[in-house]
Amino acid sequence: MRKPILAAVAGLLAIVTSTSVAEAAQTPYLPKPTGHYPVGNTSLYLKDTSRPDPWVPEAHARELMVTLWYPALPLDGHRAQYMTPRESELFLADGGITTVPPDILSKTRTNAVSDAKPWGGKHSLPLVVLSPGYTKPRATLSSLAEDLASHGYVVAAIGHTYENAATEFPDGRVVTCASCEVLHDLAFWAKLDAGRAADTSFVLDELTGPHPPWPGARLIDPARIAMAGHSAGGSAAVTTMVTDARVRAGVDIDGTTNTPIPDSGLSRPFLFLGRASQYTPGLPSPVITWERDWRHLTGWKRWLVVDGPVHASFTDVGLLAEQFGIDFGATLSAARTSEITRAYVGAFFDLHLRHDREPLLDKPSQRYPEVAFCDPAA
Repeated sequence: MRKPILAAVAGLLAIVTSTSVAEAAQTPYLPKPTGHYPVGNTSLYLKDTSRPDPWVPEAHARELMVTLWYPALPLDGHRAQYMTPRESELFLADGGITTVPPDILSKTRTNAVSDAKPWGGKHSLPLVVLSPGYTKPRATLSSLAEDLASHGYVVAAIGHTYENAATEFPDGRVVTCASCEVLHDLAFWAKLDAGRAADTSFVLDELTGPHPPWPGARLIDPARIAMAGHSAGGSAAVTTMVTDARVRAGVDIDGTTNTPIPDSGLSRPFLFLGRASQYTPGLPSPVITWERDWRHLTGWKRWLVVDGPVHASFTDVGLLAEQFGIDFGATLSAARTSEITRAYVGAFFDLHLRHDREPLLDKPSQRYPEVAFCDPAA
């Protein structure tokens, strides 16, 4: 099964076209951030010449696109683009969709201003790295990124090149999913984890090094860095924390972990957040990977499951699907799942990067009755 979420997007747009193209062309939008800071947005092109691309070795270097969100000074400006028209076209075409405007996803209404002036003092802002699910553009984590930025975080979403339908570079080159043509066995997923960990470490080197590619990089506190990912991105968060001690805390959102934590353990804080239907302790695969890694998480840890969502509900894919009237079979709306994800992921980072007291992470909440706390050792 090559691309389950793209198939869901295909279904999304197929339903849209059952009405009319005019109705289908309505502008999609992201939910408003919950913090009080305006949000800025910029994109970076980075090139790691120290290693060949893992999927296209003849490239001789690993090229990455990274989107940054950050708290910004109030000002008027152009809203940030969700993805480029060409990326939208290829993302939809990859799902077999040709009956809606191909650039519709590029017109998604965001809440960030392009290249707004950053707010903050030197080393005043924590950094959160986001890694999307396999085959998914980095844009699909925009709603979470905007929300974190509105609460005073710098957020860097990495586009893992050749691992999604389309990545467009500033010079107009567009590359597609070369890794999708590789046999997806255990060795493949281990390679994916290792490559994403290397991508993350390189991005951290660039943003916290002596010659950063973004003028606002001086705002980043290099002692307060964390990572979250959805699906394969969540698995990559585990691997990155094992290999790079700069990442002080991590979150896996609904992702089977592919590379086991070593027997020596991982002592930094970690949060598992996933579907109750898949990740409740005692169920068969894929929860067994969480149970395996849980034993090796020796520091602060939480295992939370949400009743009712589907896999796509934790990302913008679910949010956009809901706006177009698609039914993925979830019994909890994507809007509600997004609210829960933002609340718990934000609380986790506030606790471990800012040392704020966060009662939400201590016990079940009446505000979020869909969320259950799990302990497989109990």
